[in-house]
Amino acid sequence: MFLNTNSNGFKADARWGITFMRNLKSSFWIGAKAILLLLAGTLSAATLIVEHPSLKEALLLGVTIWSFCRVYYFIFYVIERYVDEDYRFSGLLSFAQYILKRQKPLTSGPSD
Repeated sequence: MFLNTNSNGFKADARWGITFMRNLKSSFWIGAKAILLLLAGTLSAATLIVEHPSLKEALLLGVTIWSFCRVYYFIFYVIERYVDEDYRFSGLLSFAQYILKRQKPLTSGPSD
C-alpha cells in the first residue's frame, strides 16, 4: 500500500504527498465526536421533519437512516468478523479498495 505513517502518527500518501488525519485515540475526543455526530444527525432529521411534516417523509427518513446504519455495520463488522478475518477497515475508501482488489466475490452462490 502507498500509505505510510510518519512520526506524528499521520498517514501520508507517498504518490501524491497528501497527509491524512491520525487515528483518534483519546476516549474524551471519541466521546465528543460521537456526541457531535448524534447532534448533527438529530438536527438534520428534525429540520427535514419540520420542513416536510408528513408521516411519509418521517418514515422514509427513518428507513434511510436504518438502511445506511445496517450497511455501515455490514462493511465494518460482518466482513471483518465473518467474511475475511484478515481485513481491517480504516474507512469507506479503505473498503472500496478492498472490494476492488478482492479476487473472490463477497457472496458465493449455490454450489453445483
